[in-house]
This record gives sequence, C-alpha cells and structure tokens, in this order.
Amino acid sequence: GRRREVRMQSTLLFRPHHTSCYSVRPTPTGRKSVQFVSRPVDRVSRGYRTDLNITQKNIFGSNVTGRQTSFIPSGIQTTLPASCYSTDATENKAIRNIAIIAHVDHGKTTMVDQMLKQSGSVAQLTSERVMDSNQLEKERGITILSKITSFNWKGTRVNLVDTPGHGDFGGEVERVLSMVEGVILLVDATEGVMAQTKFVLSKALAAGLKPIVVLNKMDRKEILRVTEVEGEIFDLFMALEAKDEQMTYPTLYAAGRAGWCIADQKDKPVNMEPLFDTILEQVPPPKVIPGLPFSMLVTTLDTDPYIGKIVIGKVRSGSIKVNDPIHALSLDGKVTDVGKVIKIQSRQGLEKAWLDEAHAGDIIGVAGLEKATVTSTISNPQITTPIKASPLDPPVLSIRMFVNNSPLAGKEGSHSTFPTIKRRLEKEIETNVSITVQQAESGEALTVSGRGELQLGVLIENMRREGFEISVSPPEVVFKEIDGKKHEPVEEVTIDVDSEYSSSILEKMTMRKAEFQDMRQIAGKTRLQFLCPSRILVGLRSELMTQTRGTAVFNHLFHSYAPFKTDISPPRKGSLISMATGTCTLYSLGMLEPRGVLFVEPQTKVYPGMVIGEHSRDNDLEVNPTKAKALSNMRTTSKEEQVRLIPPRTFSLEEAIAYVRGDQLLEITPQSIRIRMSPNKKK
Repeated sequence: GRRREVRMQSTLLFRPHHTSCYSVRPTPTGRKSVQFVSRPVDRVSRGYRTDLNITQKNIFGSNVTGRQTSFIPSGIQTTLPASCYSTDATENKAIRNIAIIAHVDHGKTTMVDQMLKQSGSVAQLTSERVMDSNQLEKERGITILSKITSFNWKGTRVNLVDTPGHGDFGGEVERVLSMVEGVILLVDATEGVMAQTKFVLSKALAAGLKPIVVLNKMDRKEILRVTEVEGEIFDLFMALEAKDEQMTYPTLYAAGRAGWCIADQKDKPVNMEPLFDTILEQVPPPKVIPGLPFSMLVTTLDTDPYIGKIVIGKVRSGSIKVNDPIHALSLDGKVTDVGKVIKIQSRQGLEKAWLDEAHAGDIIGVAGLEKATVTSTISNPQITTPIKASPLDPPVLSIRMFVNNSPLAGKEGSHSTFPTIKRRLEKEIETNVSITVQQAESGEALTVSGRGELQLGVLIENMRREGFEISVSPPEVVFKEIDGKKHEPVEEVTIDVDSEYSSSILEKMTMRKAEFQDMRQIAGKTRLQFLCPSRILVGLRSELMTQTRGTAVFNHLFHSYAPFKTDISPPRKGSLISMATGTCTLYSLGMLEPRGVLFVEPQTKVYPGMVIGEHSRDNDLEVNPTKAKALSNMRTTSKEEQVRLIPPRTFSLEEAIAYVRGDQLLEITPQSIRIRMSPNKKK
C-alpha cells in the first residue's frame, strides 16, 4: 500500500482504534515520525496494544513498567517518553462505590429495595427483598450471596453492594469491601450493636473505608433505644481504633420498610433523599492513576447462558473496551487464562446493561475468560504482577464428604460417584473463597471446611437440589498449632432471651465451660454474652430453641484462638438403631414409642444400622421397626385398639448436621435425610 511520512517536532496525536493504523518510530535525524498504513488492520488477530516505559511504585506494591499507547500492528514498536502521560492519582468524580453492611435481620435488603425504587432505577417492586434472587435466600429470608447493583443520583453513578448479615457468610463481606470506598453501617435502633456488627465494621475500618451510620427501624416508636444505641456505636468505633476521619461519621435515622430517612430526629420523614445526598457528600470518589494499563481484581462471578462466565470486580487502573486482549493471573503471578473481552456488563437497578467501554473506578463484569476465578487479577497482558487480595478469616468447622454406600444408595439421586462430587466441590471453591476443600487421608473422602453449620448446610442443600447423594461425617472443629501447642477457635456468643429463661441459659452455658462476659436488659429481653470454644456450639442453637420455646436469638462470631481445653462435650442420649430391612409398620412403632423419641413414621424404608430414634437412656438399642402384628382367624366382638403415634421428630439439614455424633454418618439425598451408624463403628 501507499505510505507517507510526516515529520513532527513536538506532540504526537494518533487515533488508536481507527481502521487505519498509525505508528511512531525514531528517525535517523533524531526526530520522531508518524507512519500511516492505509490498509485496514484487524487489531485482535494482527496486532497488540503497546505500552509506555513508565517505571514507578503503583497500586500493586512493586515497581511495574506501565506501557500504554494504542493498538499497533505486529512488528512495529513505539518508544514515547514517560512525560507524555501523567502518573498522579486522580478521582473519578462521576462514580461512588458503597456497600451496605449490618447484622442479620437489621434491614439491609429492604433498605436497598427502597433506594432502588426512589432513585428511579426500579419502576415498581414486584416483591419484598428483590435483591435476594437465590431460591434458598427467598425460602430462608436471609441474604447468602453479595450482590451488586447501581443507580444514578444527581448525575452521579452509585454502585451499591448488598452483603449478607449472618456470621457464617462473613467471607462474602470481606471480599467485596475491596471494591468500595465507603459503607453504610445499618444498625437496628432497638437491638443495637450485635456480634456481626462488630465483625463487618472492623473489616470496613481496617480497609480505610468511610462509614455512614444509619439507625434503622425508627418507626417502632414504643421500643426505641436511640440514645443508648448511638453510645454503643461510638464505643464500638473507639474499641476498633477507628481513624480520626472515620470517627467523624454522620448519623441518619431511617425506616427502610416505610421508605424514609432523615438527618435529624426533628425532621419530618418524607423519602430517602437525605441518604442519597449524604452518600455523594461523604463517600470519596474512587482514585485512579492515569496512564497505567487495565487491571481488575475479581471479587465475584456470574454466568450467562449465552456468553458463559462473567468475572466481576472494580477496575483498578486504565480502561477496557470490547475485543481488548486480556489475561488472568493467579495470586502467585501465574497466567491461568488468555483471551479477549467479549462483553462488558454493568448493573442498573435489577437489569443488566452491556457497555462498549469501562474506566477505572467503575464496578463491571467482563466476559471472555473461562478459567478466571475469585481473587484472580484480570489485566492487560503486559501486567505480570497480580493485585493482592485481602486475607480472610480462617474456617472454624469442617466435615468429611463420602460417596453414599448405604443399602438405599442410588435410588433417589443422579450424582453419586466420587469424581462427580469432587468436581462439584472444586467448582464451589472457585466462587466461595471462605470454603476450603482438601483430600482426606483415608479413603475416597473430601474434607470441607467453612465458617459454621449454616454455611456448610447451604452448600449441602444446593448439592441436594442438584441431584447429589452423599454421606457426611459429624462436624469437627479446625484446630491450629501455635508455638508447638494445640489451639482451638473461640467464639463470642450473644444470646437474647426472655428474662424467665436467663438463669437456665446461664446454667447450660456454664456446664459447657463458657466464660461469662456480660448481661444486660434490652427491649424487654436479657442479653447474655459469652466466650466459648467453637466445638461446644455444635447443636447448641437447637437446644436453646427447645429450652426457650423458640424465643431465643442466638448469634456467634469468631473471636480468636486459645489453648485447647479438656473434653467438654455435653452428655448425649443413645440411639434406636434398626436391625432389619423393610418398611416401618404402625404396630411396631407403637411398641417402640415408649423407648424414646422416633425419627420415622409408618411406611418409611429402613435398613440395618439406620438410626430411627433417640433412646431415652444413654446406651444404643437395636430394634425391629418392621415387625407386623401376627394375624389369625380368631374373631372377637370388641373393636381393635387403634394405635396413635406422636408425630416424629424431623430435622432440618443444619439441625441434622449438628445432631449427628462421632460414630454416625448423615445420609443426604434429594428426597431424604437419614442418620446411620458408621460402618466402621456400628454397634
């Protein structure tokens, strides 16, 4: 093709994404030249993006040579002086990134509903808690996964992250805090500071985020404790050693369900505008460094049936366009995947929006890399240093998963082989960074560790619904060696009960070697606080609910590791164990009912070693629940006595995990939850 050379003495301007290509090279005279190639060039297959020779300390914590100009055809190099680009950090004032954090049931998701509605991002709310899209979240009424949305307010794009409030899902909170510059700390104006409030605030303050305190549920006038709660929040900030700029937090008062927020208690409640204005005023814009190539730390994943995996995170530097080349780096700096940008996704309210370009500071999703996982760094191919991910708190509870080998195996599920179970768990740890999976030393078993019974229960419940059949061992505490000594995790436990049950709860916790910390009266209930080893908490929630007739509120939070104490396991009653194969009969169960509490009902299939009930004594008892009444041809004028059974005790998945003891296994299928004796320890 025809070429022409234009000599230039000073500034060079070029159009990087034009169909024609410009390149820059030194000339023999020492002056720079621009070379124009008139033919069109495919910038993906025939070229690459060049970079500037800029060596400096950057956001990755090391010396990196950032080089970014434009797309240049293969074989042509550019050498521009670093002075052509500014390396000073600037602010993207068109964006605010903020997360909403709180203890469970303090109203986060309901507050997000009203924020989306009143900002105009959602025309009409079709249901409550629209951000809880997961089926388990809708059934249980809690947030399990962090979710990202956005809305526009006065010309500024606000990216909002809704986080879980339960302590077992604290890993979801920890990883998303790296995407935001501020947090809304939501506190119930009646309950006040709770265990998870301390956890999420400590993580936010450690990350240097700007807090906005909102006292929620202010429409419950008769039981409000505004002054006391404000004092508790201030004391919490002091105890967590907040910085001076974090101590000057604004306090707002809101009723999320009613849809209003005020900056002063004397103001008339109207709408959520005071909260929106406070976000724009208090939350700093994201800081970006011009001139550096594109980079992003993956914090969560999404999938699309048409384009596949979507990695989501905040753009740390540079900008990105569709068809740009990218690669994925693991935490140790290894390249795990190479590709190009297929789609750029953003969230607007509840809808997905597809972008052509995104810039530093924005939270986006990128499609084009199938092997990237959470904590991966997605970047321009010229970046070779990964972004450091924040460390997470360690898991405290573990279980072992086996292939289901009971006599009823394979009759209710579609996935029951060890390789299938292993692949499913490997897929889980790609998105759930707070869960770890390791190969067990004995046999075909996998050790799965997490934050608590609820988190492990949600994982197993999801596998059940996908058609898996598995056997699960009793939960065990994850111990740790410190200075050559065995240490165990200790948790801070908070129990809210009616005053009439406080003495019995104190007695129960004292028997379990819990250390009493505090007791106070709050809104007609007694709040008890303890420090106790994690292993004594297994099964404690269900016992407290039974003892207080379902009125207790139980919360726990990882505190620290402490030297291992002697065996403090509470006494357990024995089990009623089936010794026969068949179907339970009404006659046999009626004869067994005085022996203890039954777990099965008539017509339930049983097999030898299956636990069908709890013995009234501390020893195990083998019984025959399939025995039928002997029939004869003798007739009598009196009507036969009718057998009336007490309804059997049923377990939720978390209750079953907590109930099973050391010599038993939990058999889990899509249709059933059974307890059976371990084949190696069956009595």
